[in-house]
Amino acid sequence: MANNYWRERSQPYKPGQTTAYKISRSKIELYMQCPRCFWLDARLKITRPNTPPFNINKTIDELFKKEFDGYRSKKQPHPLMVEFGVDAIPFEHDSLNQWRENFVGVVAVHQATNLHIFGAVDDLWVDPAGNVIVVDYKATSKARDVDISSDWQISYKRQMEVYQWLLRQNGLKVNDTGYFVYANGRLDMEGFNNRIEFRTKVIPYTGNADWVEPTIIKMKSCMDGEMPAVGTAAMGGECDYCMYAKARTELTLKALKKK
Repeated sequence: MANNYWRERSQPYKPGQTTAYKISRSKIELYMQCPRCFWLDARLKITRPNTPPFNINKTIDELFKKEFDGYRSKKQPHPLMVEFGVDAIPFEHDSLNQWRENFVGVVAVHQATNLHIFGAVDDLWVDPAGNVIVVDYKATSKARDVDISSDWQISYKRQMEVYQWLLRQNGLKVNDTGYFVYANGRLDMEGFNNRIEFRTKVIPYTGNADWVEPTIIKMKSCMDGEMPAVGTAAMGGECDYCMYAKARTELTLKALKKK
């Protein structure tokens, strides 16, 4: 399925095309960070440089899924849910495996723009009223306690809100409050000894997905228009990627003129 996805996704967007164009949750975040970088990705398939894979984080994600799946089958709350006072149990649904699958995920075709929006969730819980709760696993290692108060963590919050919007488009009742299951590798141990210990917090976040649909409409307008100007990031300030590309181009042209 992933190979089929990439064959479809590798085609650049053509203004006026009739087939739905796939937009992942991460591409919505890309647009929020820099419309120019998003335009280059959609129209010309020029992507930002890849970051190194976070294999430890991926491993923790998979192990968390196995843990919560065990309690899902028993229809019981995970001990972390009990510890942090979350009145819910892991959610069972026939489509859960699909919703968790990269490049597939939860899907909604936005009719006004003909954009195929999708994103893969880490987990879903359900409260006693039948409202689905979006859950995102995170992992890090820092001396201080983990939270979601840093400016750069706005991307985490938007990620959760996109998932909440997608699930509502699929007819589910969704709780505005989701949770980050945040594992923090301990730095206060005596040594490594082939083992890292973690402290895990369950952090609530009350989302507001009202921005998602207007943003999708703006993204479609961006895709249909001319390439945005260099350097202006949607979040404010300058886009580091754009400014680097501009500076390197200028230096290259100067070097060519000297030859």
